[in-house]
Amino acid sequence: MSTTGAEQTFYEAIGGHDTIKQIVDTFYEGVATDEVLRPLYPEEDLAPAAHRFTMFLEQYWGGPTTYSEQRGHPRLRMRHISFVVDERARDHWLMHFRAALDKAALSPEHDAQFWAYVQHAAQFMVNSAG
Repeated sequence: MSTTGAEQTFYEAIGGHDTIKQIVDTFYEGVATDEVLRPLYPEEDLAPAAHRFTMFLEQYWGGPTTYSEQRGHPRLRMRHISFVVDERARDHWLMHFRAALDKAALSPEHDAQFWAYVQHAAQFMVNSAG
């Protein structure tokens, strides 16, 4: 769990569920019209993917553990291995996530910490040279 003060988690410090949901909703608004990323989301409705991502990010940043309770260990690479994730897909994913963080207007410290994690996670998911 990531903490920012004596008792406050990163999740709480950035505004909890409402902030995470805003970030995820903004991210998926970009994904919905992205010619590179949209094919990686097989569900016609992106709402279930957004819900799962919201739960994951909440848990990662010290919020509710609903993700693990409902889905088990995140196993990110395993859950995404059937999709070709190349550097182009990574860059598009990061572009939309950057826009989502910009809209959330976190403090510079929180933004930097969130962005560092997102960049690491996006690189970790690359599983194809192209």
